[in-house]
Amino acid sequence: DVFEQPHHVGHKKIEFHITTDIPSVLQINSEKDEKNDLYAATEEINNTGFGRIFPAPSSNDKMETEEEDDEIPSEFISRKDLEKNRLSREEMEKFSVFKNYEPGDPNCRIYVKNLAKQVQEKDLKFIFGRYIDFQSEVERNMFDIRLMKEGRMKGQAFIGLPNEKAAAKALKEANGYVLFEKPMVVQFARSARPKQDANEGKRKK
Repeated sequence: DVFEQPHHVGHKKIEFHITTDIPSVLQINSEKDEKNDLYAATEEINNTGFGRIFPAPSSNDKMETEEEDDEIPSEFISRKDLEKNRLSREEMEKFSVFKNYEPGDPNCRIYVKNLAKQVQEKDLKFIFGRYIDFQSEVERNMFDIRLMKEGRMKGQAFIGLPNEKAAAKALKEANGYVLFEKPMVVQFARSARPKQDANEGKRKK
């Protein structure tokens, strides 16, 4: 009994992994099953490197490009969906909210306005979470969403991202994205300091 079980496992492996001309050899030398099994396994590793069993490269390529497209876990929006629901430049010009649009000075915080009433923080996390590496504790801590729901700031949000590069990418890809039938206006957030400097500059002049 003890010997029979590995024997069956051996057979299963042979069916899955070995090319068609080997089983005939195995039928003749059944007692050499295990040796052939080992030989086939090492041969397979040598042939394919890292023991990949999928011989069809086309399907692998597809899988890899799909992953590259998204670059992010599925719990966040994909680049395709972002592009699909984003207004074109011509369409943006028809909306008054984009009339005097200025992206602002690059920094790691972005400012989002023209948000629909029903937008919640989780909706913004779904969109902007794709620019965060959640395996990095530093990036997780820097990811910050402040959604304003009351008063004059209603329908606006500030989102902190790990760096300027992530913020610039988010601005480029999410500006004009239609969320709950309203296009988001995405800009770099103005920090308080540059404003003061500008005022001082005016005073001196």
